[in-house]
Amino acid sequence: MNDKKNNPMKELRIEKVTINIGAGSAGEVLDNAKELVKRITGKTPIETRAKDRNPIFKLRKGLEIGTKVTLRGKDAEELLKKAFVAKKNKVSKNNFDNLGNLSFGIKEYIDFPGIKYDPVIGMMGFDVCVTINRRGKRVRTRRIKTSKIGKKHLVNKEDSMKFINEKFKVEISKGE
Repeated sequence: MNDKKNNPMKELRIEKVTINIGAGSAGEVLDNAKELVKRITGKTPIETRAKDRNPIFKLRKGLEIGTKVTLRGKDAEELLKKAFVAKKNKVSKNNFDNLGNLSFGIKEYIDFPGIKYDPVIGMMGFDVCVTINRRGKRVRTRRIKTSKIGKKHLVNKEDSMKFINEKFKVEISKGE
């Protein structure tokens, strides 16, 4: 009964995949980033805004500086497969955090399958962030009867690396 494979609550799953481009400023660069994210995902992107004022980078609070799209379910898995192809099915052990999440960057969007170079957009890269969890995580974040999650139920780095390796056949290297 205590076997992990028989317990459906212990199975890892992909909660969401977020595609993010930090343009750094509003204007034409941000519009091109929005168009690129829309081409990659097929969804309408939202703008991310600066949280703090930074006069060195000419940023003020509330200024639009980036764009992102969050995907869930089958859309997320399909996009993740393409992203791993762009990375040649290799990611570093350093790309995983201690909570089991995975983040990596793709330097040029032309490496992504199905996307061709557009001279209007120019050359741009983007980040892929994958959130991995188990069923029951909502217990910690819900409004009513919030409770703690036991240490054995939390996702760790090793579990997440094994899951990505088995599900997507991705090679995980020691470091960069």
